[in-house]
Amino acid sequence: MLTQSQYAELYSSPLTALQQQVLDFTLTHHAQSHMISGAVQGQFLQLLSMALQPRRILEIGTFTGFSALCLVAGLPADGLLYTLELRPDDAETAQQFFDQSPLVNQIKLCLGPASDVIPTLTETWDLVFLDADKTGYSHYYDLVLPQMRHGGILIADNVLFHDMVLQTPITGKNAIAIDAFNKKVQADARVDNVLLSVRDGLLVVRKK
Repeated sequence: MLTQSQYAELYSSPLTALQQQVLDFTLTHHAQSHMISGAVQGQFLQLLSMALQPRRILEIGTFTGFSALCLVAGLPADGLLYTLELRPDDAETAQQFFDQSPLVNQIKLCLGPASDVIPTLTETWDLVFLDADKTGYSHYYDLVLPQMRHGGILIADNVLFHDMVLQTPITGKNAIAIDAFNKKVQADARVDNVLLSVRDGLLVVRKK
């Protein structure tokens, strides 16, 4: 019998050849392959980006470039996606895949700690995808929200953190940090938000 995730993938549009290449490479060769967005989540990001047609996208956490290649599909001709990665090896892998994309000139890969890089970027963000170190989520949210346009969308990944946020008490620094982040957003009068149980949980936030 199919699992729920397998059934969802069966009835979602297929990935592009390059997106599938990145996904397959990561699942086969990367020691932390579990960190990649799955096919259904990738299609969700791509569909949302195509619907919003954002001019400026910020991705915090590039990994091997899969989610960036999904998000960039919705950019207009003058749009740009900035993607931030801390680890040089993952940044190099991602750039190799970006170089194979016809949209490579619309992808700006920034290497370094997100807390250092974000303040140097002077763009106004239409769409933000947050998928970096979990203990940094609340800080990155504080940095990014003032830079977002009103009506802009932020999507935070892994907000269920392997269902560890459902435990009583919650244990582990990452799960504790994610639970605190979810509570922070829920209490923020500047935004509307909905938590979706897609894959490991997506928190979709709209700046009022």
